[in-house]
Amino acid sequence: MEPIHVQTLAQAMAVLKRPSPEAATVSRQVETILQQVRLHGDRAVADFNRRFDGAPGTPLRVSEVVLEQAASALDSELRVAIARAAANIEAFHRRQMEADRHLSHPMETIPGVCCWRRPEPIDSVGFYVPGGSAPLFSSLLMLAIPARLAGCRRRVVCTPPGAEGQIHPAILFTAQFCGIREVYRVGGAQAIAALAWGTETIPRVDKIFGPGNRYVTEAKRQVSMAGVAVDLPAGPSEVLIIADASAPPACVAADLLAQAEHGPDSQVVLITTSTWLPRAVARELNRQLTPLPRRDIAEQALQHSACLITPDLNLAIDIANAYAPEHLMLLCRQAERWAQQVRHAGSVFLGPNTPEVLGDYASGTNHVLPTGGAARAWAGVSVESFRKWISFQKATPEGLATLAPVVERLARAEGLEAHARSVAVRQKQREKR
Repeated sequence: MEPIHVQTLAQAMAVLKRPSPEAATVSRQVETILQQVRLHGDRAVADFNRRFDGAPGTPLRVSEVVLEQAASALDSELRVAIARAAANIEAFHRRQMEADRHLSHPMETIPGVCCWRRPEPIDSVGFYVPGGSAPLFSSLLMLAIPARLAGCRRRVVCTPPGAEGQIHPAILFTAQFCGIREVYRVGGAQAIAALAWGTETIPRVDKIFGPGNRYVTEAKRQVSMAGVAVDLPAGPSEVLIIADASAPPACVAADLLAQAEHGPDSQVVLITTSTWLPRAVARELNRQLTPLPRRDIAEQALQHSACLITPDLNLAIDIANAYAPEHLMLLCRQAERWAQQVRHAGSVFLGPNTPEVLGDYASGTNHVLPTGGAARAWAGVSVESFRKWISFQKATPEGLATLAPVVERLARAEGLEAHARSVAVRQKQREKR
């Protein structure tokens, strides 16, 4: 991460290009996988399990017995940690529902015309849980808890099997802990296809959630183009750290590595106003990399990461808003003040005592977040992601009489005479009474 001095936003954005390895090739491969699963169902899923994960093709569904045995495979400390994280996640997401209650209260837009909205849960939702190089059972917590709070009747998990067809017990325990009984041994683009269109064993769902690698992200994009609902663009992980001279180099390096170890296509970015901090962080990166079990993955991610030196924090914030990172860390003095200028980010972490990994696991916020710059228009997963709002309206005769001339004039201006007459006929009937 050789530091680069930048003076303008344009210079910075020319440097901060996200990795996009063989996008066209990935798209074609995913299209083939989706077609095969749509045509051949379970047989295609089983074939892809063998080809990509080296796993037995069947059974696809995890049995009730295996789910119940998962708890005994975990140490008590991990079970307690999962429960504590779940409690914080539930507390934060339950608050979202309380804040929305006023939206359901009827209001009069004019005398005699009342409007309101009512939230309804999505009936069936599917969760993709990465489990190949790292079993991300924390992602299951982030999806299952708000879905339960929203009232989704059916919650389904797809996760990649290991070479022997097994799923990490922490994923199975978390599923059972969250009240999920349907878990399927399938990963990658084939899992997204199965959730989108269904197979003989895996029924289709109404909406698909969850982060994944570039194949999973591309599969979600392609099924969404076919009319299947998905949560958000959630691909390779990324973090952008804004730091001044007060930032501890060891902490900055640790935070960069925490994201870099996710995958070789992750991107980590440091923007600082300090000329000495990049050198200190580089030394810490070299020191902290050595003992990491996923050192090779982190090193690959660091190859396409960046370090920028800016003349002030105003430019640093402008760069962050233009980049729209999944995770934004403000390791600077008066972090709360600078946070007021943040407009585009998935989740923001303020000050030296708030490492990004708190949000990954247990602070309570959701870690399923938009990546690749999608935070300019997308928000992370919330209870709202699992509900849709139905609007209602009711007019009294007086309310209809007040609005009828307005509606007739607007409808005729658009050339829609039947629209206008729909109101006019009621007015004539009322006048005859």
